[in-house]
Amino acid sequence: MKKHLLPEKGNFYKANLHVHTTISDGSLTPEEIKEVYKEKGYSVVAFTDHEAMVPHNDLNDDSFLSITAVELATNAELTHGVYSYRETCHMNLYSKDPNKTVCSVYSKSRLWPAHAEQYMADEMKEIDFKRTFTPESMNEVIAEAKKDGFIVSYNHPVWSLNHYPFYSKLKGVWGVEVYNTGCARNGYPDTVQPLDDLLALGERVFPLATDDAHGKRETMWDYFGGWVMIKADKLEYSAIMTALENGDFYSSTGPEISDLYIEDGVLTVKTSPASAIEILTERRASKRVQAKDGVLLNEAAFDLNTYIADSAHKRESDPPAYVRVTVTDEHGNKSYSRPYFINEL
Repeated sequence: MKKHLLPEKGNFYKANLHVHTTISDGSLTPEEIKEVYKEKGYSVVAFTDHEAMVPHNDLNDDSFLSITAVELATNAELTHGVYSYRETCHMNLYSKDPNKTVCSVYSKSRLWPAHAEQYMADEMKEIDFKRTFTPESMNEVIAEAKKDGFIVSYNHPVWSLNHYPFYSKLKGVWGVEVYNTGCARNGYPDTVQPLDDLLALGERVFPLATDDAHGKRETMWDYFGGWVMIKADKLEYSAIMTALENGDFYSSTGPEISDLYIEDGVLTVKTSPASAIEILTERRASKRVQAKDGVLLNEAAFDLNTYIADSAHKRESDPPAYVRVTVTDEHGNKSYSRPYFINEL
C-alpha cells in the first residue's frame, strides 16, 4: 500500500518563517515585506519581530497570509564587556491564533529595541516572565509558550555560540534552524548537527530553513535564501498552522521535493533536477543516489525493508529510528525533509 509522507492532496505554499520589520530592527515595513516576498513567489510570511508580537491580519488576502509570531532573545550575562563573546538563545514563537496579541513569556526587562514597545498590546507591556540563559529556564519558556498556544523554533545555534552541552538539554521545541540566510551569509552557517543530536535524544523536531532578514531594499543581502514549502489544503491560517505543526512541509535553499511516499518498504523521492538524493538515519544505514555523466536526477528509490526489519532489534537505549531526506542540486543548494519515524514507515 502506498503511503504519502508529504500529503498527496493540497497545494505547496512557499513560506519565510523568520523576518524583521521596522517594528523592531528590520529595514522594511510590514507592508514592504509583503510586497517583496510576494514578488518572489512567497505566499506565507511569519513576522518575527524582536519581543513585539503584532498581528498583521490586515495584510492577508487570497494569495498572502501573515503568521502572528515573535522572536524572544535571552542573553547570557555580559561579564567582561565584549559583546561578541556573549552567548544567547533565540526562539521564535508562532501563534496558532492569528489574533493573539499577548505572549505570556514576554519579559519587559529584556525589551529590545526600545521603540518596539509602542506596537505592543497594553496587556503585554507589563509582563515580565523571568528568563535566564540556562537550559532549565529555556525549557520553562518552551513549556509555557506551548500551553499559551504557540509552536516554538530554536534559532541559529552557530551565531548564538551554542554548543551541545546547552542545546542538548532543550525539551519540546518544534523546529530547529538548519539554515539561516542572514547568519550563513555573515559567516555563521548552521548545520543539521543540532537537529540530529536532538532527534537522537528523543526530541521530535523538524528542520527549518529561514531568512532572518533585516537588510535594506537596496541590498537585500539576507533575503530569499532559505524557505519552507508547506503542503496544505488551502491558504488559511488554521490549515497552514496545522500543516506546520504536523510537519507537512520540507525546507529548502533551492531544490524542490514534489513527492515523497513509501510503498512495500520502498521510499520514493521525486524532485527538481538534483545532483544527489540521499536518506539519512539515526544509525549507519544511510543511502545516496548520485547523478552520473552529467545527467541530473529527478527521482530516487530506496529500499528500506532491511532498515525497518533491523529496527525491531533496537534497544530501549538506542536513539529513535527515523529516516529523513536531503536533496542537493548542482549548485550545492539543499532541501531537507522532516524525519519520518519508524511507526510512520
